[in-house]
Amino acid sequence: MKLNKLGIFGIISLISYAASVFISPIAYPGYNWLSMAVSELSAVGAPSKQLADQLMCAFSPCGIVSVMGVCVAASEFKTDQLRLGIYLFAGMEWLCGVGYGMFPWVSNASNLVFQNLMHLIVTILVVVLSIVSLILIAINAKKENLKSTGTWALLCLTCMMIGAIGTNIMPASVFGLFERFSTFSAVIFNAVLGWNLLKGKFHADRINQSSAVQKV
Repeated sequence: MKLNKLGIFGIISLISYAASVFISPIAYPGYNWLSMAVSELSAVGAPSKQLADQLMCAFSPCGIVSVMGVCVAASEFKTDQLRLGIYLFAGMEWLCGVGYGMFPWVSNASNLVFQNLMHLIVTILVVVLSIVSLILIAINAKKENLKSTGTWALLCLTCMMIGAIGTNIMPASVFGLFERFSTFSAVIFNAVLGWNLLKGKFHADRINQSSAVQKV
């Protein structure tokens, strides 16, 4: 299999995540997406856990396969900061897969319960890694002739910041809405990276850039 084809897994990852978020609430009577977190759908003790896990089974492994393919492609970038941004984003994907797998949210339990506390710590680390990586990619993508990737990084970063700010200052009645700004932004950006890898955009852009330099 050519490296570029691994990008399809980033798109599958997004579809799997979206399916879980939008479909699994049917198995959770009384679930209010405006006020409740996505993690509560797959929380220990949640009535929707089995369905949510089934729908989301491809989310983490496919996302990791795709972003690791992007990392291989990015290893040839000449811009150190862009490579670092890609690698940090990949690290965030690994942290999501391993961290949330080890510490799923426990429904109807205090935030201070060990498992929930660790879930929150993982979330904080995921947000920090996401923000730092997206900033690095947004600033440096243009240097590798990847302007559209940088634009997507900036857009997803903006959505993530809206989500982070909204969940802290807005009423609890809309917590779930703003949380989805944060969670979907990272998943969508991983799909964008996968799409670019699938279409050979990283390689094509670098060839075009090199050709332009040689002509000059």
